[in-house]
Amino acid sequence: MAVASAAGTTANARRQRAEHFAAFLPPLLVAAERVAATVEQGVHGRRRVGPGDAFWQFRRYSQGDSLTRIDWRQTAKRQAAFIRENEWEAAESIWLWRDPSPSMRWKSDLGMEQKDERGDLLLLALASLLLRGGERVALLGHPQRPASGRMVLERIAERLIRSRFETADASLPPIQPLPRYAHVVLLGDFLYPVPEIAARLRQISDMGVKGTVLRLVDPAEEDFPYKGRTRFLGLEGEYPLLVPRAETMGDDWRTTFAAHQAELAEVCRRLGWRHIKHRTDRAPQTALLSLYQSLQGERALIPTGR
Repeated sequence: MAVASAAGTTANARRQRAEHFAAFLPPLLVAAERVAATVEQGVHGRRRVGPGDAFWQFRRYSQGDSLTRIDWRQTAKRQAAFIRENEWEAAESIWLWRDPSPSMRWKSDLGMEQKDERGDLLLLALASLLLRGGERVALLGHPQRPASGRMVLERIAERLIRSRFETADASLPPIQPLPRYAHVVLLGDFLYPVPEIAARLRQISDMGVKGTVLRLVDPAEEDFPYKGRTRFLGLEGEYPLLVPRAETMGDDWRTTFAAHQAELAEVCRRLGWRHIKHRTDRAPQTALLSLYQSLQGERALIPTGR
């Protein structure tokens, strides 16, 4: 009997891996830098908007904003608390997120690596490319504001690795105040009801933020290669499912999976966001290039204030 297990790494194994945390960081950074360097060779530099192109803009104070960022002159004039932002600063801030949910900690025999591992590689390689270009980058859902420099890359890598050993059930990106013209890059398997995903993406978009969604797919999730008596195990509290002849489910599974993917792509299209699918049996460079080009294209549309 075949077993399609999504049990992932046990808590005990994760603790053992956490003890060797320091050993994970250098290899991930090296791998990400290598992938980034490969893609960088085929990418032309962008014209960057300089400080001389900038002007101030204002938005209403939101919960979570620092009080030190309030512009008191505008606040007095408009009789409501307003935050002052530099449009160049806002436009050049890129916020990255990788789904930390248990379903990401899975790999079939057809995939090269777990979805969370591939997501970390892509996110870190993208951050490396962006930081090399002078962009300011931050992780969505964490307190550090966007910044540039080598230390930012190392901090992101450390946070990503730590998340592999933490218990998390969040399948949707967090909501936090973001500057207008910022760009979010969201990586995950998005195995979640599309209406709930759409509602969350709309909340982010309503802040004047553009986005790119990269859906990580294990080939077995899309192709459903299972045959014969198969037990399916879940990572997120689902009951085991024993199927006498798994091949009889194949057509319905593939149709449902494709429909879910098409619905998510349509949600992104309506928001003006980019949707990218990446299978973990494919080389990461192609997905990284698509991510980077998505950001390049978006930057061309941002007003410089001149």
